[in-house]
Amino acid sequence: MKASRRARFQLLAQNGIFAALLIAAALLLAQLAGQHSRQWDLTQNSRNSLSEGTLQLLRTLDGPVTITAYSTEQDPTLGDIRRQIADFIARYQRIKPDIALKFVDPQQQPKATATANIRANGEMVVDLAGRSEHLTNLDESSLTNLLTRLARSHERLVMFLAGHGERNPGGIANHDLGEFGKRLETKGFKVSTLNLAAAQDVPANAAVLVIATPQVDLLPAETTKLAAWLERGGSLLWLLDQEPLHGLQPMADALHLELSPGVVVDPAANDIKASATLAIAFSYPNHAVTRGFVLNSAFPLARRIGHQPDDKVWRFSPLVEVAQRGWIETGALDDKVAFDKARDVPGPVTIAGALERDLNGKPQRVIVTGSGHFIANTYAGLLGNLDLGINMVTWLAGDDNLIAIQPKSLVDGNIELSRAWLLFIGLAFIIAVPGAFLFTGGMIWWRRRRA
Repeated sequence: MKASRRARFQLLAQNGIFAALLIAAALLLAQLAGQHSRQWDLTQNSRNSLSEGTLQLLRTLDGPVTITAYSTEQDPTLGDIRRQIADFIARYQRIKPDIALKFVDPQQQPKATATANIRANGEMVVDLAGRSEHLTNLDESSLTNLLTRLARSHERLVMFLAGHGERNPGGIANHDLGEFGKRLETKGFKVSTLNLAAAQDVPANAAVLVIATPQVDLLPAETTKLAAWLERGGSLLWLLDQEPLHGLQPMADALHLELSPGVVVDPAANDIKASATLAIAFSYPNHAVTRGFVLNSAFPLARRIGHQPDDKVWRFSPLVEVAQRGWIETGALDDKVAFDKARDVPGPVTIAGALERDLNGKPQRVIVTGSGHFIANTYAGLLGNLDLGINMVTWLAGDDNLIAIQPKSLVDGNIELSRAWLLFIGLAFIIAVPGAFLFTGGMIWWRRRRA
C-alpha cells in the first residue's frame, strides 16, 4: 500500500521536528556543560581526589595562598607542563577558592626567574601569610606538607634527650629514629638533640621534649632539670621499652603511671605471618591524635601503659589498645608461648596514653608509649606508624588543627594525551558520533519512505 502525499508530508514533518529537537537538546547540553562542571573520580585509589587530611588542612588555612609557577608553554620532556600544573592546583582551588595560580615564562622574564632563585622548569613558589617555599614535585604529599609548614605561625622545636644511648633522631641504625626525624622536618618542625649534662636547662622555646629509651642512668642533676621542665608545663613524648627506666622513675611517679612488667602477645600478628610480640592496632579510642585515623599500626615488644585511677591531677586517655585476643606475657618468650591464667593478664591492653592537665591557666600535654620500636628505622615504614608518631608530636605541640591523615599513595598511573589525540577524541564525540546517529536515522527514514 502506497502512502498518500499527506501521510508522507506528516512523516517528513515529524522526522524534521525530531531532528530539530535533537539538535537543540545537544546544543543546550553543550551550553550547560560549558557553564557547569561536575567530576566523578572512578580511579582505583581515588587518586584524582584530595585525601581527607588535605581537605581538613585546606579548611583550616587562614588567608589566601598565591602560587607562582615558573614554566614555559611547552617542555621537551614533560609536554604541556602548564596544563598539568593548572589541573593539579585546580583540585586545591575547588576546596579553597582563594588559592591564586599565575605563570611566569622563564624565557620571557629571566630577571624575575633569577630573583626567585628558580632552578627547574615548572618550579613553583608558594606564598602564605608572608612565608614562602619552593615546590618542585607535582604531587599531593609534597604540596600538602609544604602548606602544613607554612601554616605554622612560628617554628616548632622538637628536642630529643641525648647522652645516655637514646635513639638518635638523625641516626641511620635500625634502632634510631632517623626516618621519624626526617618526617618531622618535612612537617615544619625543627629537630635537635639535648644533652642535659651540658645544658643548663631544657630550652624554654622547645615545643616538645622526646625521651627515647635511655640505656644508662641519668645523673640526679639531669632528672632534676627534667622534673623542672615538667613542672613548668612542658610537653613530653616518652617512648618506653622493656628496659629499666634508668633514673626516670620519679617522672613516672609524677605522672601517676602504672608500668607493669611483661610483653604484649597478640595472636592477630600470626594472621599476617608476624611474630606474636608484634602488637597490631586496628582501631583507636576517640582522641584528637587518632580521630579519623584509619591506618593500622604495629608496636613490637610493647608493654602496658596504665594510670592510677585515683589521680586528681592528670586526665588520662588511652590512645592505642591492642591484643583484644591477646595478653601480657610475664614468662619466657619462646615458640611455645601460651596464655597462663595464673600469671598472665588478658587483653585488651593499652600501650599508649595521653595525659593532660591545666597548669597556670594553660593546658599541658604528655604522651607515653609502651614501645619505642614502633617509630624506629626498622619499623617506621610499617603500616601507619610514622603517621601516628607525627600526629602525636603535632598534638603535643598544640597544632591540633594540623593533625591530619597523610595524603594517600598512588596506585594507578596517569594517561597523558597529546593535543592531537585530544582533538581527535573531541571531534569524534562532537561530529562523528552525532553524524553516525543522523546517518542511521536518515537511512531508516529513506527505507521507510521507499517502502
